[in-house]
Amino acid sequence: MSVGDIAGLIAALAFVALVVVLAVPLLKLGKVLDEARGTVRQVTDHTLPAIDEAVATIRAANGQLEKVDTITASAARVTEDVSALTTLVSATVGGPLIKISAFSYAVRSVLGGKGR
Repeated sequence: MSVGDIAGLIAALAFVALVVVLAVPLLKLGKVLDEARGTVRQVTDHTLPAIDEAVATIRAANGQLEKVDTITASAARVTEDVSALTTLVSATVGGPLIKISAFSYAVRSVLGGKGR
């Protein structure tokens, strides 16, 4: 065996050692990536139902808000109707009541003035 053969053998052994040293982290990295893939799959499996439930909750909340809008609109209509009714009653009954009150005051004044 010559010096060149020994140097080649040493270089080959060093290359094999380098490959073994680099293979270990690559294998560990492969295991880490497999674990990461499993974790992502689990997160996806748990997240999608939660998103579906959130969508259902939001739809139900929107339905309730529509009902509240209907109730609010009806309450506003009732308020307008009561206001109009109050104005109508005030105009219809208020004028004659004022006239009756003025007439009764005048009658009391006339009757009260004669008695003195």
